[in-house]
Amino acid sequence: MPCPFPGMDPYIERPAIWPDFHDALVIAIRGALQPVLRPKYVALAQDRLYVVESDRPIRPDISVVRAPTPARQSDGAVAVALAEPDEAAVFELSREEVREPYIEIIEPAAGNRVVTAIEVVSPSNKQVGAGRTSYEEKREELIAARANFVEIDLLHEGEPVVRVAREKLATLGRYHYLVAVTRQWPTRQEVYAVPVERRLPRVAIPLDADVPSVTLDVQAAFTRCWNEGPYPELLRYDEPAPGNWGESEAAWFARTLSEHRTPGPTP
Repeated sequence: MPCPFPGMDPYIERPAIWPDFHDALVIAIRGALQPVLRPKYVALAQDRLYVVESDRPIRPDISVVRAPTPARQSDGAVAVALAEPDEAAVFELSREEVREPYIEIIEPAAGNRVVTAIEVVSPSNKQVGAGRTSYEEKREELIAARANFVEIDLLHEGEPVVRVAREKLATLGRYHYLVAVTRQWPTRQEVYAVPVERRLPRVAIPLDADVPSVTLDVQAAFTRCWNEGPYPELLRYDEPAPGNWGESEAAWFARTLSEHRTPGPTP
């Protein structure tokens, strides 16, 4: 079963499905780039790790324990009773290490120098918390090291994390997905803004200043993920698409899915 949508499938944004799709897309992008990078460069899948700490209340109510009245000893002295501590609210702490893969294009002959990094944005990167902090810190570290940086955001929900000023984003018109390229040579940003009704873009991936860019067809990488993955069996097209979509988008989803289910005329 082919994907019913011409570009990104908005139903893949379901939390139970997205992690599998994210990791598969990273590998598909690496595979698409490898032939056009050789022999000078190679694409490597790397892991960015961070720790999430969460708590769960065990006894959320706080009460004060009254100390007993001091008792008198037989000789008339007052026996000092040790007061019990007040009851505290108790929380169970859990620490989880989160792995988020991304791609580094490196030059092996130059000591594995990182030339370009490519991130596929995750939901945790678009929310306040450890995931966003880890993402932004790694991005600034790579850019400070003079690496190019490519951000592929195929998530409709969440706060934008791409390294593009809000006033620039406001000039892009109607879009639902973004690919942002931060180049070192020349120093500039290139932004591909894509509405859900359109195919995903072909993106110019920068390398060194004296080396031409290579083209990454994001739609082709997505299609490979779709064809090789379990998504036709897992996605629930009889339900609304996840997230907050407008009426016009929801109506377009319904029409597209209806056309996909309706067989064409018999030749």
